[in-house]
Amino acid sequence: MDNKKRAAAMAGVYAHIKTGEEAYARHMAEQAENVDSEGSVVTVLPGPAPNIWGMTGRQSLMQANTMMQLRMFR
Repeated sequence: MDNKKRAAAMAGVYAHIKTGEEAYARHMAEQAENVDSEGSVVTVLPGPAPNIWGMTGRQSLMQANTMMQLRMFR
């Protein structure tokens, strides 16, 4: 495998992991804000959680389709 391709693959995996960690940290911070002065958790019903796996799958399919349209695969 070419070094540029390997670096691009590793950067993509790193970005995916980092995005997941940031989403988890944001979720934990929101939960910490929902604790009142007595220490009990205030329940707030948020909307549906984003489907991170579904979004990344759709993005990769769209990118592959674009690459095929641009005839990048020969």
